[in-house]
Amino acid sequence: MSESRTPADFWFDPLCPWAWMTSRWMLEVEKVRPVDVRWHVMSLAVLNEDRLDELPEQYRELLRTGWGPVRVVVAAQQKHGDDVVGPLYTALGTRIHNEGRGATPEVILEALDAVGLPADLADHAESDVYDVELRASHKEGISKVGQDVGTPVIAVPGANGEQIAFFGPVVTPAPKGEEAARLWDGTLLVASVPGFYEIKRSRTNGPDFSNL
Repeated sequence: MSESRTPADFWFDPLCPWAWMTSRWMLEVEKVRPVDVRWHVMSLAVLNEDRLDELPEQYRELLRTGWGPVRVVVAAQQKHGDDVVGPLYTALGTRIHNEGRGATPEVILEALDAVGLPADLADHAESDVYDVELRASHKEGISKVGQDVGTPVIAVPGANGEQIAFFGPVVTPAPKGEEAARLWDGTLLVASVPGFYEIKRSRTNGPDFSNL
């Protein structure tokens, strides 16, 4: 990576539609700004495992199904390197979110095939063999922003070169072109301000996948 390019670390759970929207924006940012995204997993199941009794049964069930995709991504990373994480996330997210098919075993197998990865990686959906690595990646991301937020987490260069991390931006639909560039520029701007923490408003729309 050359010194003129800006690194951006991105933590995602394949199950989260808002992380998916933000990730598609980051891919657009790579087209319009000298940015290199480095992809990492985090897990909503891990984030919420100590408060399951407080959650509605429907969300608890969603979290149970969420272990599969994130475990498969971690297994692929461990066996085939960091470069497969982004493409596999795209293949999974396109099927889970854009096509509305959910995180089914069939979706996982199709996603692996789409990026040329072995089908037996799907077996890791039900295996805890790489859970130590999964939890370490999750901890790295969430420790940068605190336990009271979720996914996505983005870490960018801030003032004096230190890395500043945020939850979000949460945005729908995913910005394209110059709009994507302006949002990125604004993200770097607020990251450069010491002591900046939060801008937020209530969401009035759900995730819009129509332009993805």
